[in-house]
Amino acid sequence: MSPQHDDLARRAFQQIRQSMTSMPSFLELAVFVILALVSVGLGLLLGIYVGIAGVVLSALAAASIKVANQWERGIVLRLGEFQAIRGPGLFFILPIVDRVRLVDTRVQAMDIPRQEVITRDNVPVSINGALFFRVSNVEDAVMKIQDYVYAISLLAQTALRDVVGGMSLDELLSERDRIGKLVEDTVEKDSRQWGLEVTGIRLQDIDMPEDLKKIMSRQASAEREKRATITKAEGDKLAADNLADAAARMAASPGAMQLRTLQTIDGLGPTASNTVVLAVPIEILELVTKLGKGL
Repeated sequence: MSPQHDDLARRAFQQIRQSMTSMPSFLELAVFVILALVSVGLGLLLGIYVGIAGVVLSALAAASIKVANQWERGIVLRLGEFQAIRGPGLFFILPIVDRVRLVDTRVQAMDIPRQEVITRDNVPVSINGALFFRVSNVEDAVMKIQDYVYAISLLAQTALRDVVGGMSLDELLSERDRIGKLVEDTVEKDSRQWGLEVTGIRLQDIDMPEDLKKIMSRQASAEREKRATITKAEGDKLAADNLADAAARMAASPGAMQLRTLQTIDGLGPTASNTVVLAVPIEILELVTKLGKGL
């Protein structure tokens, strides 16, 4: 479905939801039924005209009763002019001359449609997000803008494109929280005059062309291989330094080589299959070494 169709469907849903707020509540229907039954009874006793008048008055009395839920506020318009904000709970209006529109003041979640954006370094990306907002000023939300839900949706899309278009690809991938905060500040600044409060904007998905994904994958693989090679080289250097230090200590300590040789022989195990042959005793090697130093 195209973005234009999504917008039309969203606006149609909002109109249906707004029209449902003007439908009679259960309390209105109950009051009307009770008063109408009483009027019919009086009509049977006093005449049909009394019954008809009673039914009409019952309808007017029921229409004057309105109920707003805890999270709703009612805008009362009297002959098209703003009169008051009522609710939550039970309140009364003047039938025929008053009209009520209920506004939901809870936090609403809205999807920011996927946007095709070119970053500052000319990389095409596709990005979408989620918008969370609430109505903080009921009068402004109804009086100053025709459809605040549709308006803030368009505002969030535009702000997302503007902010992402000023970022490089590396910034976009590594600073999602900062980008969401920048978009939130932009939307909050423009929507505050409509009586709306933005509670948060989050980026959901960032999609890039397949060839760019492959290039980034190869780059990440090469970076990991480089780190592994450097780590191995540092390990080899550390092992060589330790071996050189151990050789120097053994050369400076008399008998250290004999103890090392005996330790190596002991490490071979006591099994009969291991046979150790020392072609030249250690003492003779040390004597030759001393003679070499004396010469």
